[in-house]
Amino acid sequence: MKVVVTGGAGFIGAHLTRALLGAGAEVVVIDDLSTGAVSNLTGLPVKLVIGSVTDRATVEEACTGADSVVHLAARPSVERSLLDPMATHAVNATGTLTVLDVAQRAETHVVVVSSSSVYGGAGPMPRGEDAPCRPRSPYAASKLAAEGYALSYGAAFDLPVLAVRLFNVFGPFQSAGHAYAAVIPTFIEAALAGRPLTIHGDGRQTRDFTYVAGVAGMLCDAALRRLSHPHPVNIAFGTRTDLLTVVAELERALGRRLEVRHDAPRNGDVRDSQAATATMRELFPDVVGPEFPDALEATLAWYSERGPAAPADHSASAGSGGAAPAAPERH
Repeated sequence: MKVVVTGGAGFIGAHLTRALLGAGAEVVVIDDLSTGAVSNLTGLPVKLVIGSVTDRATVEEACTGADSVVHLAARPSVERSLLDPMATHAVNATGTLTVLDVAQRAETHVVVVSSSSVYGGAGPMPRGEDAPCRPRSPYAASKLAAEGYALSYGAAFDLPVLAVRLFNVFGPFQSAGHAYAAVIPTFIEAALAGRPLTIHGDGRQTRDFTYVAGVAGMLCDAALRRLSHPHPVNIAFGTRTDLLTVVAELERALGRRLEVRHDAPRNGDVRDSQAATATMRELFPDVVGPEFPDALEATLAWYSERGPAAPADHSASAGSGGAAPAAPERH
C-alpha cells in the first residue's frame, strides 16, 4: 500500500511513519517543517514532499496513486491560536478541506486527526463521542471544523473517512524547549536542566495522557485497513492523571525532589479530560497501552539520551540508515 502522512516529520508522524514502514507500506510524507524536522525521519526510506497542506498542488503531488492518507498536519497549540486565529484556521480547517477534496477526487481513504480539545469543559467524564462539544479556543474550533468536514465528505461523497480525537499524546520525538511545548516534555526538559517546573494553576487539573506508540499503531492499522466510521472516535486509554502526579512520577524516576513553581491558569485550557473508549476498543480490540509510569520512564530515558534540546532541524539532511538512502527523497 501507498500511504501519505501529512505532518509526517512531526512527533506523532515520525512514529506513524516507522509503524507503516514496518508493516511494509510505501510512505510519502508532506510537511512544511514549521514544527516538524527532517532529522525525525533519519535513515527512513520515505519520499518527503516539503510544502503546506494549504497548497493544493503539493497535496495532489503527494497523493497520486495513494491508497490512504493520514492527515496529521496542523498548526498546534491553544496559545498560538489565541494570538493568530486566522493562521490556525487556515491550516487546520482549510488545509483539512484541501486534503479531503484531493482525496475525494482520487478516491483515497482518509484518517483525519482531531483533538480532545473539541469537548472543552462540557459534559461528564469520561467523555464519549456523543458528549457536547464546546470549544474554548480557536485551535479547538478549528479541529472541530476539520472533523466536521471529514464526516461531511463521508456522508456526501461516500468517501471512506475516519475522524479520531487524540488525548494528550506524549513520548519520544515530542518537541520541547519552546513556548508552545506540551506539558510532559516541558516538565522533563526543565527537570533534566535543573530548572523549576512551572504549573499553570493548582496542578490538580487532569489529562488522559496517551503514549505515542499506541496511537501510532492504531493510526497505522486504520490506514492499512482503510477503516471508516460515521462518527468521531476517541483515541486514548481512559485514564486520568493530574499534573502533581506527573511531577511525583518524575521525582520517583529521577530519584530526587523537583522544584515546582505555580503560575496563573492559561486562557483556553480545560480543567479535566478523560476519554470514553468503547468505540475505540471495538475498532482496535487488540490494542493495549502501557501503564503511565512505564511510559513516562521510557520518555524520560529518550530525552536523557538525546541530551539538551537543540533548535528544530528544518533543513539538515537525515543520516545514513543502512540500506536506506542517506536522506529522505525530498521535493
